[in-house]
Amino acid sequence: MLHTLNLRVQPQVAYNPQTLQRYVAQQLHLRTADVTEVRIRRRSIDARQRTIFVNLTLDVYVGEEAPELDFAPIVYPDVTNGRTAIVVGAGPGGLFAALRLIEHGWRPIVLERGKDVHERRKDIARISREHVVDGESNYSFGEGGAGAFSDGKLYTRSKKRGNVDRILRILCQHGAARDILCDAHPHIGTDRLPRIIERMRQQIIASGGEVHFNSRVDALLIQGDEVHGVRTADGSEYQGPVILATGHSARDTYRYLHAAGIEMEAKGIAVGVRLEHPATLIDSIQYHSREGRGRWLPAAEYSFVTQAQGRGVYSFCMCPGGVVVPAATGPGQVVVNGMSASNRGGQWSNSGMVVETRPEDVDSELRPFLNEALHDETFAANYAEILNKADHPLRIMAFQESLERATWVQGGRRQTAPAQRMADFVNRRLSADLPRASYTPGLVASPLHFWMPQFVVSRLQEAFRTFGRTSHGFLTNAAVMIAAETRTSAPVRILRDATSLQHIRLHGLYPCGEGAGYAGGIVSAAMDGERCADALVN
Repeated sequence: MLHTLNLRVQPQVAYNPQTLQRYVAQQLHLRTADVTEVRIRRRSIDARQRTIFVNLTLDVYVGEEAPELDFAPIVYPDVTNGRTAIVVGAGPGGLFAALRLIEHGWRPIVLERGKDVHERRKDIARISREHVVDGESNYSFGEGGAGAFSDGKLYTRSKKRGNVDRILRILCQHGAARDILCDAHPHIGTDRLPRIIERMRQQIIASGGEVHFNSRVDALLIQGDEVHGVRTADGSEYQGPVILATGHSARDTYRYLHAAGIEMEAKGIAVGVRLEHPATLIDSIQYHSREGRGRWLPAAEYSFVTQAQGRGVYSFCMCPGGVVVPAATGPGQVVVNGMSASNRGGQWSNSGMVVETRPEDVDSELRPFLNEALHDETFAANYAEILNKADHPLRIMAFQESLERATWVQGGRRQTAPAQRMADFVNRRLSADLPRASYTPGLVASPLHFWMPQFVVSRLQEAFRTFGRTSHGFLTNAAVMIAAETRTSAPVRILRDATSLQHIRLHGLYPCGEGAGYAGGIVSAAMDGERCADALVN
């Protein structure tokens, strides 16, 4: 017999399966042995008061075995003889688009510029060890996209764009722990996500689709107003309608699209730093206890947002118990991001702390910083013409790269990152030394308050004071700011029709996911990939 219970219990009950089973049996007036399995349907932590509670919705099986899965898995057909569609990019948008095409009986050909998810690890390791960035295989390019080596966070506010539960169930079908179906803020972890991605690829191939690595798409095959395929860097051509899911860092693709006259527009992004605290400090602040998380609670999360001088300032991609990683995609850049393993057991917790930046800011508050950037001959060669045109769609991308190149210079022209203690930054003081940190290429003490764009600096300073007032202890010199966080989203939007999801002018081209400016994160990109696949076949 199946019972459903809603409980509000303390962590030592919620996170101890044996204790929870005994507690549930008491609530149902049963012997503990009569309870076959307790399966968590929903779980969320209420840490608003000093006494922490966990809200649970449970399925309790009494006298019968629970099913292996809580849902009917998708049966993917053989599409060997199906119609062909091209999927550019093997991130979440591309992988979910390919699987959805298979459901519809179409045969996807997935073209990924980088390497498979396991080979990527070697190139990622070289960034920290040798300070060498492979332009085709890094934290952004390769199987799984930018999300493959991140926290694997699955929380999204984009619930109107698709069925979130469906995306989570597909991930579970391919090996994710079922906890993602119940947690309020689900995550997979960088130690588990690569294997799930690999199984998705294996399913595509087993169904008759194709997946090609080291296959950068350099051109669309266009006849009149229709896209009928792509050409890769080695000259190979693939025929079919195209789902373009390149991810948010494919700057060469954006340049090609603009040169080819394919309509797109500049889109706002958010830029700033990675802020890293000791995990024990964040635990004690969020759980209102000197003991921090204690034995049973998970590493604490936080979420901050405020307005500062007319722009949003907020935490982004918070990684409890995680590490800061080098996320550049080419030479002459320093970019940082965060990731954590499934147990979130590291000694630090980090988050992006970023300031909203709009296209109109380029010609106002950002102009002094960009004028300095133009003294860099390499940057000027790529972007001087772009910055002289007020309506150029790559203007925000130019600012994004200008900050990354400035960070590289301040970091010693290596992947070492410039950094400053948090309170020193707010008070415009130099940091004489830096705390231990998770960023393995190394940190260099640097006055971020002096050389970063004042548009960003002044707003971060104001926001940090606000966050410090609302969360006592958060604004501290025990925390370190690591520059620069710039890849929060795509700097452009490739224009598409709201109904057909095709490009506004070119039939057969479906701009997709985060790289096209229509998603932000694993789940929203996956949902957009499925939507584009549905639109393509209909």
